[in-house]
Amino acid sequence: MKNVLLSIEYDGTNFCGWQRQPAKRTVQGELEKVLADLCCVEVSLNGTSRTDAGVHALGQRACFKGEFAIPLENIGRAANNILAGGNRHKAGDVRIKEVQEMPLDFHARFDAKGKTYLYRLATGEVPSVFARNYSYFIKDPLDVALMSEAAAHIVGKHDFKCFEAAGGNPRETTVRTITALEVTEADGGITLAVTGDGFLYNMVRIITGTLVDVGSGRIRPDEIPGIITSCDRQNAGHTAPPQGLYLAEVYFDRLPEIKTGKKLQQNSIFNV
Repeated sequence: MKNVLLSIEYDGTNFCGWQRQPAKRTVQGELEKVLADLCCVEVSLNGTSRTDAGVHALGQRACFKGEFAIPLENIGRAANNILAGGNRHKAGDVRIKEVQEMPLDFHARFDAKGKTYLYRLATGEVPSVFARNYSYFIKDPLDVALMSEAAAHIVGKHDFKCFEAAGGNPRETTVRTITALEVTEADGGITLAVTGDGFLYNMVRIITGTLVDVGSGRIRPDEIPGIITSCDRQNAGHTAPPQGLYLAEVYFDRLPEIKTGKKLQQNSIFNV
């Protein structure tokens, strides 16, 4: 019996999210079909994050167990070839980046200590039709200094009920710890990088919408503490759309004290 951990990237544009759904194209569903064919066993993936439709991943993690003969080092290459339609000159919209064998008691979701998400904003007119699925475009300029000031109030351990959308799985607690939330401006866009030990349903998108409302003058930075303590979703800002959101990294050892999005901003996906 092997327990295999995958590191996965995907363009979420044409997926109905991560989680397997009947008669719908999902990342989990596509991967399970391909891996089952390769390994000749039924495959059930346990993913760290259940990203929504339209959300992308640079570093999703998922694991599965099974008895199979194919060498681990061949799984990624063979799966990626199938996911690309058998065309070695083309990449599919989901790709396995790394394959590792883990202890049998390891679980990609329950053993995760935290995650970093990135959210990409762009101000002004949409520069190209090829960029429309990868950023949240806002016509008016945003005050990055005010957004950073507001972000500082969000960092720490709080009850983040105000940043939770209705419709998610019930939680035992809505208390979470955000260890870093940085707002950086570069390459003609603004990137939010948020790292925490866990996230509520649509939490990053609501935080982003709230900071956008701060940057556009609708909410003052000094209102953020009151919004958090109110635990009322109606007091926070709007929910940013899914296409600007990226699951960047998953941590299994410990959370970094500071996580910046600057390195990841240089990735070509942000220069479409």
